[in-house]
Amino acid sequence: MSINDPIGDLITRIRNAQMRKHSSMSVPASKLRGWVLDVLQSEGYIRGYARIEKDGEKPAFDVELKYFEGTPVIQKIKRISKPGRRVYSSAGDLPSVRNGLGIAIVSTPKGVMSDAAARDANVGGEVLCQVY
Repeated sequence: MSINDPIGDLITRIRNAQMRKHSSMSVPASKLRGWVLDVLQSEGYIRGYARIEKDGEKPAFDVELKYFEGTPVIQKIKRISKPGRRVYSSAGDLPSVRNGLGIAIVSTPKGVMSDAAARDANVGGEVLCQVY
């Protein structure tokens, strides 16, 4: 099956797994998904992830979700730039999510990073999603 929007698929899988209170979930592996998961892990929204490769199957990421007192750490995750409407932002115009309490994940020429890291590096790019 072909997926047109791999980041949208990742976000939906995270949202669905958290609604069902799953401790971990699986998602097909790709470089872009790995980079987004790196940002989520470094910012403390997920416990971690591991690449799983089984014989005869395509590689996948096993993502460990994070909960605090029974509620998901990721309260809301929202796709911003979509295949039908790409959203780009310069370094000075990067969105502040909930006055700094959340993050925006940005794909820049220097790699995928959070909005705060992109401001520090003075680079803009495509705003992939917002997390809080």
